[in-house]
Amino acid sequence: MISNLYITGLEFNSGKSLILLGIMELLSKRVRRLGFFRPMIKAGIQPDNDIELVRSRYHLDFPYEDYYGVTHEEARTLVADGQYEEILKRIIEKYKALEEKCDFMVCEGTDFTDIISAFEFNFNAEIANQLSAPILLVANAQGKTLKEVVGIVKSEREAFIEKDCSIIATMVNRIPPEQFQSVFDQLEHIWSYDDPVFVLPEIEALGKPTVGEIVAVLEGRFVHGDPEQLKQEVLTSKVAAMHVPNFLFHIREGSLIITPGDRADIILACLASAFSENYPNIAGIILTGGLELSPSLHKLIKGFKKWTVPIFAVETDTYSTATKINQVHSKITPDNERKIASALGVFENHIDTSQIEKRISLSRSSRITPIMFEYELVARAKKQRQHIVLPEGTEERILKASEILLRRGVVDITLLGNPEEIREKSTSLGLKLEGVNIVNPLTSPWYEDYAQTYYELRKHKKITEDCARDVLHDLSYFGTMMVYKEMADGMVSGAVHTTGHTIRPALEFIKTQPGCSIVSSVFFMCLEDRVLVYGDCAVNPNPNPQQLADIAISSALTAKQFGVEPLVAMLSYSTGESGQGEDVDKVREATLIARKLRPDLKIEGPIQYDAAVDEDVAKTKLPGSEVAGHATVFIFPDLNTGNNTYKAVQRSADAVAIGPVLQGLNKPVNDLSRGCTVTDIVNTVAITAIQAQSINSLN
Repeated sequence: MISNLYITGLEFNSGKSLILLGIMELLSKRVRRLGFFRPMIKAGIQPDNDIELVRSRYHLDFPYEDYYGVTHEEARTLVADGQYEEILKRIIEKYKALEEKCDFMVCEGTDFTDIISAFEFNFNAEIANQLSAPILLVANAQGKTLKEVVGIVKSEREAFIEKDCSIIATMVNRIPPEQFQSVFDQLEHIWSYDDPVFVLPEIEALGKPTVGEIVAVLEGRFVHGDPEQLKQEVLTSKVAAMHVPNFLFHIREGSLIITPGDRADIILACLASAFSENYPNIAGIILTGGLELSPSLHKLIKGFKKWTVPIFAVETDTYSTATKINQVHSKITPDNERKIASALGVFENHIDTSQIEKRISLSRSSRITPIMFEYELVARAKKQRQHIVLPEGTEERILKASEILLRRGVVDITLLGNPEEIREKSTSLGLKLEGVNIVNPLTSPWYEDYAQTYYELRKHKKITEDCARDVLHDLSYFGTMMVYKEMADGMVSGAVHTTGHTIRPALEFIKTQPGCSIVSSVFFMCLEDRVLVYGDCAVNPNPNPQQLADIAISSALTAKQFGVEPLVAMLSYSTGESGQGEDVDKVREATLIARKLRPDLKIEGPIQYDAAVDEDVAKTKLPGSEVAGHATVFIFPDLNTGNNTYKAVQRSADAVAIGPVLQGLNKPVNDLSRGCTVTDIVNTVAITAIQAQSINSLN
């Protein structure tokens, strides 16, 4: 069984960071202790970007020095002294030290910088052989003809084979969109090897550096703007040396404007263009020559609070600045979720990961880490793409999560709200919501039909048609009606609204599933090495025995739906027959009802938490129980207990709490915490999509 993999590019700027990210994401769902190693890095003030990217995203906590063998500088010195063997010894020694702490090692080869290519080819081939690691080759198709691409892939692959390297797959990256199908067809026609070949298109957002990356190289001084805008991609750079009328003609979307610091006319033209619908949005402004803005101009700019375009000043002249900017290469940095989402999206949409898994032949770990669970959520949601409506269309976190979901191809999205306001907000945040559907309930052609439908469904409650029309102005009601009318598969809300406001419409006309008396919720509690299910911690203050039984059954089915084997513990302050009292009697009765309704489920109660999770305690308090000591689903007797317990575990055990996930409805509607993060929203949307898949499969 393979326990390592060596990723190497065939030349500079191959885009292997994208491949690295995709492979790490794939392996993270299967490997508990995943390791990462670079044989050689370039030393500098800043740490190696790919090491930091992997450490940050996959929560690897080894010291930075453990992740690489030698620096370029050390290698050059040793080669000059005739000590090439010493380079290999140092690399292998550090690799082996890290390997002992990991179950699988991913190695990333050199970057073809500072060292001649011939050396790098031999070096990567030799290191891969020394580590007994199969190679994943990454070719760069940018700027090449179809014939050149095919020729390079074949010759380089054969060169590695001549070095006795084992090839696990070849990936041809950065193919121009207009050549993509031709390259794909040609490679498929000529490929006669056992190892597969994959092709990936050039994605503009990945190939372009951000404002922040350029400013870091220029050592620019901040003058004005929103730091969040530093993640905006620079699609082109423009030197502004002409008069304003001519300059305006040359502005393009995503332009970085380079101009001397004393050109107030250019700066004012940029300011004016930002408020005109006839001109595209610029990415930023670089003021050259070390010239300061005049106090009056600075005061004017500060007064435009909605103008968040970043402005930086540099000491170099305009020509030198423009030359440096053209030499900046794009990176997938740890803090840029947008690029990470784009990279994972293109990898997952163009790589048959089942073939890679088969070639690696990994055995799945029985443990489930938080990142494994989150990966599975996104992967399952993508398999059968659903349409999710997000009523809070102007909320910043919702917009950021939407961009990530769209870039990764997880779901189709409808945002509710004023289209102009949503577009203005997304533009100010530097987001690109390509493919998103925006609906304004006030002007929607569906509005009249939705209001009439709501009236028919609720007229038995004495509401009037005018009242129905007013109600459908509410974004939550409109979004829920989209789900009811099957214009969307599910809804997620609550980032700025209460739980009651989110689920009330669903209770009114989506209703509960047959045989379920109550809508309830669960949290997925992702501990270090497993996922537990807690219910109900968000909706029902004091359920009666029948309702508690329904919560237990719903929670067990939800757990099973998301890959957690349901072993249900009905929690109380006593275990078995040891205690008496109204509260424990309620749990005892609920357990009997649940067992009668679903004899196929393993349900134990009443049981204390320690007996539910600890095998030794279980042997003493409840010997012979299939659930005690092994419980995965925990049903709390009331909201007070459940809500406090999940928060205590979340904070004390550093657990990731995903939820609340609503259950028991005919169609999926889920609530967000008002303190939710962008990641929370992404996870909740993925969960909603999976619930929709399950419901749709039954219809």
